[in-house]
Amino acid sequence: MTTTALIVIDVQESFRQQPQWAAISNPGIAGQVNRLAAAARAHDNLVVWVLHTEPGTGTFFDPASGYVQLMDGLVPGAGEPVITKTSHNAFTTTNLQQLLTTRGIRDLTICGIRTEQCCETTARVASDLGFDVTFVTDATATSPIEHRDAPAGRPVAEILADPLTLSTDDIITRTEYALAGRFATIHTVAELTATGVPVGG
Repeated sequence: MTTTALIVIDVQESFRQQPQWAAISNPGIAGQVNRLAAAARAHDNLVVWVLHTEPGTGTFFDPASGYVQLMDGLVPGAGEPVITKTSHNAFTTTNLQQLLTTRGIRDLTICGIRTEQCCETTARVASDLGFDVTFVTDATATSPIEHRDAPAGRPVAEILADPLTLSTDDIITRTEYALAGRFATIHTVAELTATGVPVGG
């Protein structure tokens, strides 16, 4: 019985509809996720797909928009759970913890969107819940973050030109510093998909 699960967080069409997608750190994230999922399945590890939803908001995360679905090219395998959340982390508003514990899962491999938001938050909560967490940074994606005092509604080009904007490289580095040795072990897709190396194992 496997004790490892791959958690794929919010790799959904909602993000590709946003203007910020033009500045996303990893536009090919679906391919990286597919590599991890294939490796997980090869080792009979559980794969759990998580989608973020904001019902009634009229945004791209509102189920009524039609975009709360996995990105093109991502297809859950038979029996792989697809759950929806309304919080940043994948536990608070879902039955994920119960799903994992009833199956004897102890090790989690986390990937998805956004690196520092839903993925990092899920990794922190998972660690606090007693799971051993592997964070696959190059199978995550994020976009630049504006300074808290920046005016709302600026075009992407203006956001990128602002020296106070936090770059995706800086965001990713900060997440790795925050997680490593505290909440998670950092690995790459290549490391986890090498021959004979189980994802998260």
